[in-house]
Amino acid sequence: MWPRDSRAELGARGEALVARHLEREGFEIVARNLRVGRLELDLVARRAHLLVVCEVRTRSSRDLVDPIETIDRAKCARIRTAAREWIFGQRVPHREIRFDAASVVINESGDDLVYYEAAF
Repeated sequence: MWPRDSRAELGARGEALVARHLEREGFEIVARNLRVGRLELDLVARRAHLLVVCEVRTRSSRDLVDPIETIDRAKCARIRTAAREWIFGQRVPHREIRFDAASVVINESGDDLVYYEAAF
């Protein structure tokens, strides 16, 4: 598969890796690539009354920039807006919400995941 993965395939592979990580931590995946109007939430997961919204950034290399560094304030604001609209529209039961981020690098030497709880 490497290095011919399209950008969409690379992103899907990264999101699947992060979803498996969350499931190993006892979370249930509620949604993937959730569209909220023109906005999108990569992963939404729940464990008891904790709801996690995770932004996943996947790249094939860290040569120029770590994937996590591509999440700016504007992106964080859009994620918070989308989460708020979706949660209140769906009436999702939760007591706490956490915004996480994941940096995934996929290349010929393997997959590297760095997970950041309460990233923003």
